Amino acid sequence: MRVEISVESLWGVRVAVAAGAARVELCAGLSDGGLTPSVGLIEAAAEIAEVHVLVRPRPGGFVYSRDEMGLIVRDIAVAREHGAAGVVVGALTEEGAVDDHCAAFVEAAEGMHTTFHRAIDVSADSRRALDRIAALGFTRVLTSGRCRSALDGAPLIKDLAARTAVEVMACGGVRAANAARVLAATGVRDLHAAPRRPVGTAPGGEVSYAGVGVPAGHDHFETDPDEVAALCAFQTE
Repeated sequence: MRVEISVESLWGVRVAVAAGAARVELCAGLSDGGLTPSVGLIEAAAEIAEVHVLVRPRPGGFVYSRDEMGLIVRDIAVAREHGAAGVVVGALTEEGAVDDHCAAFVEAAEGMHTTFHRAIDVSADSRRALDRIAALGFTRVLTSGRCRSALDGAPLIKDLAARTAVEVMACGGVRAANAARVLAATGVRDLHAAPRRPVGTAPGGEVSYAGVGVPAGHDHFETDPDEVAALCAFQTE
């Protein structure tokens, strides 16, 4: 069983490496669902870990303009240039199908791993989307089975994993406490998690002045080393 930890800072990368995570998904803006990280962060992270860079040019849905598609291709090239081992990308048509421009993403990522992200969970048909993802040559797909949690989406995740040679990685509320149940229910061997905890103190200790959803008295989230260690320890059992 392999664990991928999603992080948005060099601290998070170091936490994942120390815990023995198989891979690191590197993002910015996890409170916005994850965005493309800076070049400096990619470069620094790639020096210490196997880094798979999320390439997502903006928050919101996955139907992109021509300019945004071009930017994704450029960012894939930048990630490669600065040491990334893989990229995490995806795009949909207005009808909810996998966009044919994804072929250009795979081509730009030649030699790197390619993960189709949770756009599959808001596609019109996950099974049909997976067939197209496989035909395009993606390495793996990240899914919660169209639910908030991998346990709730387990029947679909299991079906997808049995459908294709593409690696299916389960996500959605995955923690050490439920990892065994997720594995048993889905049949996958790749788990993805982004354990975070609120840190810092806002002025006066009463209100938050930063990231979405940060509790009062805190100013940002950071990777939770205890939960990452517990999950990655399970990986080696």
